[in-house]
Amino acid sequence: MTRKGWILFIAISVFWGIPYFFIKIAVRELDPAVVVFARAIIGAMVLLPMVARQKALRSLLKHWPMVLLFSVIHMVGAFLLISYGEQHVSSSLTSLLIAANPIMVAVFALGFDKSERVTGLRLVGLLIGLVGLVVLLGFDVGGDSQMWFGAVLILLAAAGYAIGAMMLKHRPLVDLPRTAVAAGECSVTSIVLLPLILTRLPSSVPSAGVLVSLLILGLICTALALPTFFALIAEVGASRGTVITYVNPAVSVLLGVTILGEQLTLATVLGFVLIIAGSWISTTGSIPFLTPRKVSQRSGSLDGCDQFAHEQVPGN
Repeated sequence: MTRKGWILFIAISVFWGIPYFFIKIAVRELDPAVVVFARAIIGAMVLLPMVARQKALRSLLKHWPMVLLFSVIHMVGAFLLISYGEQHVSSSLTSLLIAANPIMVAVFALGFDKSERVTGLRLVGLLIGLVGLVVLLGFDVGGDSQMWFGAVLILLAAAGYAIGAMMLKHRPLVDLPRTAVAAGECSVTSIVLLPLILTRLPSSVPSAGVLVSLLILGLICTALALPTFFALIAEVGASRGTVITYVNPAVSVLLGVTILGEQLTLATVLGFVLIIAGSWISTTGSIPFLTPRKVSQRSGSLDGCDQFAHEQVPGN
């Protein structure tokens, strides 16, 4: 990989590895709906002019019913679930549960998408990833009902990302520019949540840390991350670009443990390894370092900043 490729890879790994950290900070003072609205409106203000310059607004509006449905599932629902979930679980656990997104895609594909159905080694990867989820939920969550509630919300968000990934493979969304879809998502989310947040605004100005977190979520994790990811794909190809899926959780866990003081347990490490290994194998059909990796176009998106998955451009 070229020097430019490595720079882009490191940048997007950070951009999509930090959102859960900043969401955790923001929801300490703000209602989760306000956090999601702020992130979406900032992203929309940056992305819409880009789409206008690309002259893609007309095609976006032409397919507004599907864009609306996709946005409600992939951003409104998923972002809200993550933000509410992080009121009950750590940012580290959140990132690891979201990392199971490719596993969710494989599960849904068993019944709904023949092109994504898993067999052979990919099925083994699916089972390994599910074991990783069991380890995380059984040991890190344990018998804490509030943590279970938060974990379930996060897993539902991962399911939303998986459904969105599958929707992006089909018309009309597959024919739209990725930046246009992102701008549409942010715009729809802002409009949908506006009535909701009017009664949930804070009574006083949030702290500087929260305001900075909102700006980073909107500008870096949403608006800047997508063009950076597209540049990475252009530089190194879709196959190598999807490796960020397996780096993002490590960035999130590192921030949570070192800055927020979140606990790093043996179960967390074991669950992390199993989920990442399972996601890799179920997505690529190969075992890292043991079998040649096939160029796979079956990738799920992972949010961290939120997550766009596409069979050729799995950005977020």
